[in-house]
Amino acid sequence: MHRRSTVRAQALLLPVVVIAALLPAGGSAATVAEITVEPGETRLVPRTVRLDSLSVAPGGTVAPPAGRSLTLTVDGVETGSVLAAAEGTVTTIAPGAYRGDVRLSVADANLVAHRGDVFPLRQGLYVDATGLVPAKSALASVEGGRVEGRRASDVRISSTGEAFAGVFAKDGAYTLDKPRIAFAGNGRSDFVGDGAGIVATGPGTRLVVDGADISTTGVVRSGVIAADGSDVVVKNSRIRTGDGVLPADYRSTVDLDHMRDAPWMLGISGNNRATNLLGTGTRAAYLNSSLSSQGWGVLSTERGRNCRLTVVNSTVANTGPDGYGSYATDDVAERFLGTRFAVGTYATIIRGGAIHYGDSTPEAVARLNAELGLGLTAPELAALPTRNTVVESRRFGVMWHGAGSVEITGGTVFDTGEATFLNKGQQAAIAVDGSRGARLNPANGVVLQLMDDDDPGPVEEDGRLLNTGVYREPAGDPVKLAGFDVTEVHSTDATATFSDIALKGHFYNAIRGGAVPGEGKNLVLAFDNSDIDGVLSASAARHAVSTITATEYRQLGTITNTVGPVVNNGVIVQLRNGSRWVVAGTSHLSELAIDADAAVTAHPGHTVTMTVDGVPTAIASGRTYTGSITLAVHQAAAPPHSG
Repeated sequence: MHRRSTVRAQALLLPVVVIAALLPAGGSAATVAEITVEPGETRLVPRTVRLDSLSVAPGGTVAPPAGRSLTLTVDGVETGSVLAAAEGTVTTIAPGAYRGDVRLSVADANLVAHRGDVFPLRQGLYVDATGLVPAKSALASVEGGRVEGRRASDVRISSTGEAFAGVFAKDGAYTLDKPRIAFAGNGRSDFVGDGAGIVATGPGTRLVVDGADISTTGVVRSGVIAADGSDVVVKNSRIRTGDGVLPADYRSTVDLDHMRDAPWMLGISGNNRATNLLGTGTRAAYLNSSLSSQGWGVLSTERGRNCRLTVVNSTVANTGPDGYGSYATDDVAERFLGTRFAVGTYATIIRGGAIHYGDSTPEAVARLNAELGLGLTAPELAALPTRNTVVESRRFGVMWHGAGSVEITGGTVFDTGEATFLNKGQQAAIAVDGSRGARLNPANGVVLQLMDDDDPGPVEEDGRLLNTGVYREPAGDPVKLAGFDVTEVHSTDATATFSDIALKGHFYNAIRGGAVPGEGKNLVLAFDNSDIDGVLSASAARHAVSTITATEYRQLGTITNTVGPVVNNGVIVQLRNGSRWVVAGTSHLSELAIDADAAVTAHPGHTVTMTVDGVPTAIASGRTYTGSITLAVHQAAAPPHSG
């Protein structure tokens, strides 16, 4: 706040020239041959003007009247705008020579408050309950097509400046048909949409976007922002975003007014999210569309309450080495039907909410259409083919750094380089139904990894939460916590149920205990009519390096496990309804329940034995064993030779 006030005060001390004689008393714009702004001069532009050329010398300023915004376009492209201060919210026109069809568009201010700041947004089209609002629109940046009533068709909006939005919709119903939005240059905040392609905000807002082509490159230059109770439906569209160059004096932070890059503590990088969903009661749906970000994330949710994110028959991709497909916070519900993920780091990061991956069957899509009021017509519903969801992640599947649930149904397939489920010490509920072909294929052999959170968190410096924390591997062995029952299922535990599925891979609980005073965390695994071939065990986890900073961010979440007896990390295994566990290696449990028709076996040529509290114990169906349980695998003795 102090830096912005200083910039404004300095501008008021400079010589001021008002372009009054050059503008008509009425009409939309005057035409003037040329304007030159000298060093130290401030040129006030009271209303829209059209020029052949504009020259702004270093130290010269072109400004609108108080309470209004100023947008420069050259040949229909917004350009020249730069943030007056790196952490400020006000833009100015950069020094330079601008020639062609030059227009200085003066519009009423669109002030959006966010936490401690006010963002004076500029946009090509501002629409509300009355339709287009010309007084708040920089119409010189809108080319082609038609803008009429509650619909804009085939419009093109281009920008090479900073902090300029394409369409801002508030408090009304509007349709964008085949918009083309191309932006290159940094935005300012993807929490308010300062610099986004499309912004929808307000509980009375319903925005339908059909056939859009949105391409943005720049820091926090998002494609679509849905905020504060709005309802956004995007279909048959392509949204792709690329990273920009951060300001030289930017310090990576999680302060929401200033955050402009991915927190490296999540194990990702990048500075431009493709979409964001925020506020209370906000809904966004993406249907038959292609969505991509270079890094950071494609589908983000922030500060949400009772929000819904829905994706049907679409592709979700990171084009760079890092990034997530979706991020879920608070109580958001995210549903992915018939969607293909091709992501760098995670399909989804959970910090709250419920996630469902499934098939886009006609019945499922019709239910969503009715439930969410998507407005799909009968022909549109009929044209959507049934597809299964496929996750292809170069690293992990789903990562928890907050509580939340995941449901996998239909023919969903997870192909991941590392663990399918990476739980960093959080309460979690997983349900996987393989009756229609769902499969989990972790290349590193780990289906579920429960571990302590290795996010070092931000560090407060000069009143700012900066991403300068350091993770340090804990030393020594964990100490048994008095009163924590490793055989009980607690409300804070991590639970997973697998039904009608064949699984090959390992499940580890590496929680040390004590992250919450007096509390460990149990891993509760229930298998129903399922086969599991792997190690199910308590373990100790180690990173490849003992100290992790921003430079080593890709080491987060990647650990090796050494199996060992349960301490504060109970492993409770329930084999139900004919399930069969093929023990692939030594496994340490705190409880093992085997239904009468279930079994524990070993691979051919091997045998499995069990001890409970150190006592050799036969493994029998229809029994429950509790205590310090160790299952060991032995190579079977070769039969004697004959003859």
